[in-house]
Amino acid sequence: MYVDNWLIQIIAAVITSFGFGIIFKVKGKNLLHTSIAGGISWFVYLYGKKMNLTVGLDYFLATLLLSLYAEIVSRKIKTTVTAILIPALIPLAPGGGIYYTMYNLIDKNYPMALEKGITTFIMAGAMAVGIFTAAHIMRIVDKVNK
Repeated sequence: MYVDNWLIQIIAAVITSFGFGIIFKVKGKNLLHTSIAGGISWFVYLYGKKMNLTVGLDYFLATLLLSLYAEIVSRKIKTTVTAILIPALIPLAPGGGIYYTMYNLIDKNYPMALEKGITTFIMAGAMAVGIFTAAHIMRIVDKVNK
């Protein structure tokens, strides 16, 4: 039962990435790769949850692997990294956390708003560090290869 749920969620992440790829006017092979990247990131996220990783580490690893995939594929098919990366990040985006932070602020439930806000900030920060780390890993690899 648990694996079936994973499969449904990963397929949903692939479809979401595909849909946002269309919205962002991603075409051809880029659209295929952005969809695959979205599925990879959600699989890593689910696996991290299963391993009881902290939210920050889970988001960092999912974004790091997604970004490395985007960096490698973009070099192979000669396109920009952002064409693959941005739509594939959508399934990981902490939109629910932002919503519940604002909802609790409006509801004057300040302790819960603070808790949700901090968690959302950790998620977003971990994603930024994951992208940054992948870009620098690829820069190092490029220097070593030259």
